[in-house]
Amino acid sequence: MATAPSAASRIAIVTGASSGIGAATARQLAAAGYRVVLTARRKDRIEAVAEEINAAGHSAAAYQLDVTDRAAVDEFASAFKTVGVLVNNAGGALGADPVATGDPADWRAMYETNVIGTLNLTQALLPKLVASGDGTVVVVSSTAGLGTYEGGGGYVAAKHGEHVLAETLRLEIVGQPVRVIEIAPGMVKTDEFALTRFGGDQDKASKVYEGVPDPLTADDVAETITWTVTRPSHVNVDLLVLRPRAQASNTKVHRAP
Repeated sequence: MATAPSAASRIAIVTGASSGIGAATARQLAAAGYRVVLTARRKDRIEAVAEEINAAGHSAAAYQLDVTDRAAVDEFASAFKTVGVLVNNAGGALGADPVATGDPADWRAMYETNVIGTLNLTQALLPKLVASGDGTVVVVSSTAGLGTYEGGGGYVAAKHGEHVLAETLRLEIVGQPVRVIEIAPGMVKTDEFALTRFGGDQDKASKVYEGVPDPLTADDVAETITWTVTRPSHVNVDLLVLRPRAQASNTKVHRAP
C-alpha cells in the first residue's frame, strides 16, 4: 500500500509527462495523494493529462517546459517554496547508428535532454527538496546506463552519464533529508519511444518489439516509481532495474517465432 505523503512533501514534479512513462507516473503519483505538476514541451498534451487527473478527483497542473533551457527551468523552480518529489523522466533516444557513422547532432541532443536536463531540474529544485524536510529525487535512466549494445552508442553514453549523475549526487548530499532513487527500465513498449528513435519509421519501431511476448508497459514502470517514492522516508531504493521476463540483458531477448 502506498503511504500518503506528508503536507510538506506533497508536491511531485514529473518531467517528460506528456506521454508514456511520464504521463503514467503523474497519474499514479496523483492517485497516491500527491499534487502533481506535469512538465513537457507539448503544452496541449500535458494539459490533457492534467485535466484527466483532475477529473478523477486528484490534483494536477501543467507547465510547459523545455528541460534544456536553464533560464526557463530556473523561472519554473522559483514558483515553489518546497517540493517533495522530482521525477527526472524527460529524455529519449535518437538513431541507432554505429559509433563510426553516428550523427554528432543526435549525440548532442541526447546528452542535452537526458543529462543536462536532469542536471538543470535537480540543481534548480534541490533547495526546495531539502526545504521540504523529506524530499526525493528520482532519475529514470535505463539499462542502457549499465551496459552497452551495438548501435546504441549515443544513447548508452547519455544514460551512463545520467546514471553517474544520480550515483554522485547520492554521495554528495548524504545527511540531507533527500533520497536519490534511480529506476533503470529495460525494454518498455510505449507509443513514442522507438518511433522517435527511428525518425517516425513505424516499420523499424515495430521490429524492436517483434516477437517479444510481453515487453514492459509505461504503467509497469510508473508503478515501480510510485512504489519507491512511497516507501518510508528512511528507505532509499538506490537503484532498481526492471526488465520484462523475456529480456535477460540489453542484447539477449527471447522472441517467439
